[in-house]
Amino acid sequence: MHKKVLKHLDKHKVRYTPVPHKTVYTAYDLANTLKKKLNEIAKTLVVKVDKRYVLVVLPANVRVDLQKVKKVLKAESVHLLPEGVMEKIFKIKAGTVTPFGSLHGAEVLLDKALLKTKEVIVNAGSFTDAVRMKAKDLHKLENATLGDVRDTTIARLKKVARVVAKKVVKKTTTKKKVLKRKK
Repeated sequence: MHKKVLKHLDKHKVRYTPVPHKTVYTAYDLANTLKKKLNEIAKTLVVKVDKRYVLVVLPANVRVDLQKVKKVLKAESVHLLPEGVMEKIFKIKAGTVTPFGSLHGAEVLLDKALLKTKEVIVNAGSFTDAVRMKAKDLHKLENATLGDVRDTTIARLKKVARVVAKKVVKKTTTKKKVLKRKK
C-alpha cells in the first residue's frame, strides 16, 4: 500500500517526505520511535456513519468524540469499526489505514486541530512507513470535511491535574522552607 500512497501524492503534486521507521503498531509508538510529540502524528480511525464509512483523522494525543462526529456529519448513527470488520471491508491490516480516503473509497473528516500543526506525520499504509506532509495539503487533497471532533474532557482533566500538581509542589516547597527557617 505505501507505494500506492506515494504514487497518489506524486500524481497530485503534493510535497511530502517519506519517513521510514522500525515496525510500530500505534501512533503512540510511532511518536516514540521518531522522537516526536503526539500532536505531530495524525492517527486515522475508521468510523461507520449511517451506511457509509468515514476516515476520522485527528492528532494522536486526543480521543475522538463520536457525538461530535455525529453532529459535524449530521448523522443518525456513528460507531467505530472493529478491526476485523475494517480488515474485511478495506482489505488492509488493522493499524495500516492511511488518511487518504480516496485510496480507500471513503470520505475524510479532519479534526481542525491538525491544521494548527504545520506538518503532520501520517501512516503510509504499512507498519514501517509514514510520510510527513502539510496538514493543509492533506485537507485539500482529500477534500476533507473539517470539524472539531476531539474529546476535550480528558485534555481538560489533564490540565486541571497539572495545575493541582503544581500547587501541591509549591505548597510542599513553601512548607519545607518554613520548617528550615524555624530550625
